[in-house]
Amino acid sequence: QVQLVESGGGLVQAGGSLRLSCTASGRTFRSYVTGWFRQAPGKEREFVAHITGSGFLISYTDSMKGRFTISRDNAKNTVYLQMNSLKPEDTAVYYCAAGNRVSSTAEEYDYWGQGTQVTVSS
Repeated sequence: QVQLVESGGGLVQAGGSLRLSCTASGRTFRSYVTGWFRQAPGKEREFVAHITGSGFLISYTDSMKGRFTISRDNAKNTVYLQMNSLKPEDTAVYYCAAGNRVSSTAEEYDYWGQGTQVTVSS
């Protein structure tokens, strides 16, 4: 069993930056693929990025490449999402998730955090 807690969301102006953290309980967290997803009001949940347990394999949604960076520190049981050059359309609730498969599909992830709100003002 893995419990995930996101933090780091908030209100930022367009062009600004935020770093989200996803901290997990459980000694086996390093064995999981961890993904970030987001959901804006009235929209479906959207894949942002994922990183394998070793940190060796990373993938992003095309629209976020170059602006977002996912990383992990297994010693701290934490995965990060550094978000730069934020745009108003990045406004959403951001969720981290853990699973056993490398996937951009939310259904492939078994454990989810409660989400953290990111609001980007224009």
